[in-house]
Formats: sequence, C-alpha cells, structure tokens
Amino acid sequence: MPKWLLAVNRSAGRRSCDPSEIRDLIVGLGIDCDLEAPESASAMTTMLVEAAYAGVSHFALAGGDGTMNLAANALLTLDLDTRWTVAILPIGTGCDLLRTFGLPQDVEGAARHLLTNETYKIDVAVLQGDWGMRYFVNVAQAGVGAAAAETAPRISRRLGAARYPLAFAGRLPGFPKANIRLTTERRTIESEALAVIFANAQFFAGGWNVAPKATLVDGVLDIQIINARKTHVAALVPKLIKGTHLRDKAVRRISAAEFTLETDPMWPVEADGDLVGNTSVSGRVVPAAIDLKI
Repeated sequence: MPKWLLAVNRSAGRRSCDPSEIRDLIVGLGIDCDLEAPESASAMTTMLVEAAYAGVSHFALAGGDGTMNLAANALLTLDLDTRWTVAILPIGTGCDLLRTFGLPQDVEGAARHLLTNETYKIDVAVLQGDWGMRYFVNVAQAGVGAAAAETAPRISRRLGAARYPLAFAGRLPGFPKANIRLTTERRTIESEALAVIFANAQFFAGGWNVAPKATLVDGVLDIQIINARKTHVAALVPKLIKGTHLRDKAVRRISAAEFTLETDPMWPVEADGDLVGNTSVSGRVVPAAIDLKI
C-alpha cells in the first residue's frame, strides 16, 4: 500500500476544518500518510510542487473541486516523469467530480477507498488565452455561467452550494448575449448564445447534471452551446440540474478534443469554479493525465 501525502485545504468548505482530525481518521483506517495543511492557496501550490520534486506521487486532497484544480495546475506543469495518483477527501462546498464516479461525499467514506487498488486514468483539459494557461478537470464555461462563478465567492460560504444559483440569478438579467464562433477539429459553428459549457465530467455547481453524457476517459470534451432567451432560462435551469436539458431546443451539444471560442462582446471564462480571464479562449484535452483514486 502506498504512502499518501494528505494535503488539507484549510479554506475549503463552509467552515474551517481541523487537519489533525482528518489525519487521525486516515491513520485509524491503517493508511500511512504525512500531513500538510498550508495556510493559503499559494502555499498549497508551493507545497505540492516541493513534494513532487521530493518524489511524492500519491496525494490525498482534503478539499473540493477547487482543490483538485489547484493540484492539477501545480503538478501537470512540472517537467517530471512521474505518474500522479490523486484522491479527493470531500470537505469543500462542492465535490462534483466525485459525483461522476458515484464516490462517497463524506471524508470517511472517501478515505476508505484509499485502502483499495483501483484507479481511473482520467483526462484533463487545458485552456489558453491572453491571460495564460489553465488546466481544468471538471467543467469550464464562458458566458453567464462564468459570470456567476465570478460572483459566487463574494456570497457567504455558510450558504454552501446555494451560492452559485444565487450568483447566477443575480448576473443573468444584465448579462449580454454574444455572437460566438466556435471552431473545433471537425467544424465551425457561428451562433448567438448566452453561454458555452466545456464539460470533462458530468456535474458542476453542487450537483447540477450539466453533462450527463460526459466521461473523463474518452479524450473529448462535451461542449454545449446555450442559446436560450432569458425568459426561458427559469424553465431551463431545472432541466440543467436534472440532466434533461439536452433535448431542449435552446441547447446544442457536440464533442471535440480541441476548440477555439471567440465572442462578441467579450465574455468571462471560468475553470472548475474559478474565474481565469476573458475570451477569446482555446482548449484541448490531455488524455489520461492523472490517476484518480476511486
């Protein structure tokens, strides 16, 4: 059984956690681990990079989707011939990546999976724009959904997964539709739209089944162009939550391994819940980039 580096994100979740309690739980299950609990996201990145250069290959991340994103961006940029194995112990406000695999949404349940040998070689995607490069594991967006992701962190953490719907409702009325040009390896689509979603996995926003046909092992992204009237959005959102929206005439779905998106006017872009910049943006899939512990 491998030794794990338990990396606790102190800022994840609705309230602060006690890293020693998580360590004691894992050790009590008979799992060998070292504990690190950096005080900030930048310190977490530095710690992961230093651990990787020191030879660590198995990381148990106590956090959520944002913590997984942070780890992917720390590890996949390194020039090391190492195969990274990553587990998620959910203490964040949203652990949507685990939902795609049906994994437990509690720390103890997820920690018990560290006792098994199963892993999944998952794809990761990378975005590029004038703002630089950013990996994402779960879902990225451009448009009104990204604007909501920009606003959500300003809402109290105590509201948990409710922060994103509240932010979405607040940004929708004043958000501009755009004329978009989406180019993939197979086609070019020009359309008016309110949002474009790039899904590697199925869920986002605390359980919205935004991409029910997505899988992290097929080498492509599930891309959806949402061209709904704002008066129709209230009826569309429940479908997005349940995963029944793909039959709606306001939704166009394609699959692609790479893309470029241009919009007029310029739109915000988010990756795994974090605002990264504005359009134009290009992206591609990095197949089987990480071993996810399942």
